[in-house]
Amino acid sequence: MKITPMLRQYLEIKEQHQDAILFYRMGDFYEMFFADAVAASKILGITLTSRSSKEAENKIPMCGIPFHAAANYLGKLVKAGHRVAICEQVEDPKQTKGIVRREVVRIVSPGVTTDEQILDAKTNCFVCALVFPRKSKGSSPVGLSFLDASTGNFLVSEVPVRGDDHTALLDMISRINPAEILLSEEHYRQQQPLVADLKGLQEQLCFTLRPEEQFQQASARITLLEHFQTVNLDGFGCAALSSGIRAAGGLLAYIEETQKAALGHVRKLTPINQEGHLVIDESSRRNLELTETLIGGRREGSLLSVLDHTITPMGARLLRQRLLFPLQEQQRIEQRLDGVEELVNDPGGREQLRRLLEEVHDLERLCSRLVLGQGNARDMWAMKVSLAQLPAIRQALEQWRCPLLRAIHSQLDELTDLHQLIGEAIREDAPITLREGRLIREGFHQELDRLIHLLRNDRQLILNLEAKERERTKIAKLKVGYNKVFGYFFEVSRAQSAQIPEDFIRKQTLVNAERFITPELKELEHSIATAQDKRLELEYALFSEIRERIAAQSSRILDTAQQIARIDVLACLAELACQYRYCKPRLNSRAEIRISEGRHPVIERTMESGRFVPNDVRLDQDSCQLMIITGPNMAGKSTVLRQTALIVLLTHIGSFVPATEADICTVDRIFTRVGAMDDLRRGQSTFMVEMNETANILNNATSHSLVILDEIGRGTSTYDGLAIAWAVAEELVTKDQTGIKTMFATHYHELTELAASQERVLNASIAVREWNETIIFLHKLIPEATNRSYGIQVAALAGVPEHVTRRAYEILAQVEQGDFHHHPSIAREKRGANPGPEQPCQLSLFPTGKHPVIGLLEATDPDELTPRQAQEILYEAQRLLRAGDS
Repeated sequence: MKITPMLRQYLEIKEQHQDAILFYRMGDFYEMFFADAVAASKILGITLTSRSSKEAENKIPMCGIPFHAAANYLGKLVKAGHRVAICEQVEDPKQTKGIVRREVVRIVSPGVTTDEQILDAKTNCFVCALVFPRKSKGSSPVGLSFLDASTGNFLVSEVPVRGDDHTALLDMISRINPAEILLSEEHYRQQQPLVADLKGLQEQLCFTLRPEEQFQQASARITLLEHFQTVNLDGFGCAALSSGIRAAGGLLAYIEETQKAALGHVRKLTPINQEGHLVIDESSRRNLELTETLIGGRREGSLLSVLDHTITPMGARLLRQRLLFPLQEQQRIEQRLDGVEELVNDPGGREQLRRLLEEVHDLERLCSRLVLGQGNARDMWAMKVSLAQLPAIRQALEQWRCPLLRAIHSQLDELTDLHQLIGEAIREDAPITLREGRLIREGFHQELDRLIHLLRNDRQLILNLEAKERERTKIAKLKVGYNKVFGYFFEVSRAQSAQIPEDFIRKQTLVNAERFITPELKELEHSIATAQDKRLELEYALFSEIRERIAAQSSRILDTAQQIARIDVLACLAELACQYRYCKPRLNSRAEIRISEGRHPVIERTMESGRFVPNDVRLDQDSCQLMIITGPNMAGKSTVLRQTALIVLLTHIGSFVPATEADICTVDRIFTRVGAMDDLRRGQSTFMVEMNETANILNNATSHSLVILDEIGRGTSTYDGLAIAWAVAEELVTKDQTGIKTMFATHYHELTELAASQERVLNASIAVREWNETIIFLHKLIPEATNRSYGIQVAALAGVPEHVTRRAYEILAQVEQGDFHHHPSIAREKRGANPGPEQPCQLSLFPTGKHPVIGLLEATDPDELTPRQAQEILYEAQRLLRAGDS
């Protein structure tokens, strides 16, 4: 097959970007060839054609898209997990002989993009680099770095990993939720189990493999130092993070390589300080549905969707970040709460502030596009509109006196110089593309004004010259003409040609006329003919210069964007508190959680006003460290558990909470084990998932943690499940001799007996009322135990046929009488019997006959026992049980 010069150039460029779909610019289209065309045509839904060839086997698959509509197509490819290399013509075809030179000007990937059509305005788009340590014994840290090219947010951390346990690493990655993972080729091969787990977290996660040398300590360090222009990394607080520096340097080099531009908006490297934040592991974030729902993974229905009343994209992203990284330091939490309170108490001022924020666009991403040389005139105008609001926003902040709002006021740069520059230079009606002209305002640049004047008044300028020459030559019928051969010319009659001045140059003689040109006419003609090209070139040059001047101030712009985001989040939380009747929580150092009339922030929004039943909760280290909650399904046990965890979490982000009163201690971690499902990806059953989460809690919870347990042991046999639940409850109330604040919902009513043997256990239940063989859920938490689960009544409410539920009553009655064990196949003739209105109690897992153990317990007074005597009685009870079994 004959290779054309164009195809040869394409193949040479494609060879350098084999892991990307190549957008090859040809005139007004981006073309794709070979395998790229086949893959892209399927994803984009466009026609797959081929370059003409007589031999069918030599036809080259191809497809193309208009360059002006590329953004939408690009978004589809990136969202499908592909990288795209944008290859542009870097020479003017009019001034080039032969093939036009082309170069890849940037690479777009799921984690590295600034395109609005691809990005979610409310969420950061991070790419993550992972660096694994050399083989070593014990626990070794894995280096992580995250960078959002669209905002300049650059993070670094290290996570200790012991052996093949990647739990902590997965937790950190899932919290930040990158769209792309960078790994060395060697580590990608070695870490296949981890790769599988990461793909399980996010199906469309893109993996990009890089040469190992990109992550070498020396080269990574040099990359960072050269970018930040510092002699060391001490000022960023990350000099000791050896693996983290390797990851950060390799990541920065990757972003520079793909964007083909200096990353001036990446101003600092921020260590992730895990000690300063309340930790919520991946399973707990999922169980509490903080950012997406457990089923379907949707944002709507999550806690974030209820909280997010932000106005700006920067504020929305900061709110999400605060929800995933809650504070642990009491002073900082109280500063945020004071800021929210001041805005709550001034509804007029808050409303004025929020109206001003409505005019503020995404300053972070606007700045990033301009810095990377990808921003257009509309981006600049959006920035100008945003900057116009800053003086009024700063003035509005003057009225408030809390330290946090005063600090934001003092740090808010109004950027008046940039606002003035854009206002004077950029046209409001500028097009999206940069090569069409109409970018720069008249009056900004003298030469551009001259060119615009030429283009606008070309005909009049010609007529003016005609009139001038008519006056000079005294030839009344002298006129200007035009044709494609000579261009503009002066025409006079043959009779008047003798009056022509010497500087007129004869170009053509006709039967009745003579045609002449003059240097002035030709100069004017040339100026008019080249004015459009010169104007386009000059406007682009001026625009690029203005863009560079703005990019040079990226640090100021991003600082301002950060202050706007902080204001937005505080105003958002104040608006939330006012709309939904939230209260300001108090923080205490008594290790106590006390909530009056607490509500679930998400569930109450799905119900009519006033329908949600609030509940009181108290947990402390003295009298109620372990709360065991019993009651039927659907009664609201899980809701009470979750709302308690969410109220504590909201306090730690500095938000008011859904309650009439809340007194909350700071906690170091929130653990939840709520519900369970099979994890087919890891080949784990429901019970294994449940035990993994339970093990994580028992191994890592401290006396400063909050633990939420909803049903332990359901995935195995009844007796095993009860034994595990009992042992877990005991461990939680006695661990490290101080115990852990825990709420434990269960259907094992035997667990309520723990209150008799442990001082800090409180029994509670969700109240119900019986009516005509059915039950009414009151959804009220009361301080007393229940021994009934009302399972059959709940089944009836769920729509199970009546004859099935009545049969269930019969079987339960016989089971309680002991018949079930002796007659596994219960007589069918009893099926028609009606057990009557008296409903059977919950079956006890302990023997119901007069067993020797029961006699032993009846003869024992627990209040009179020493710990040693209690232990001896337990040993005796075990001996009696074994004797009975034998």
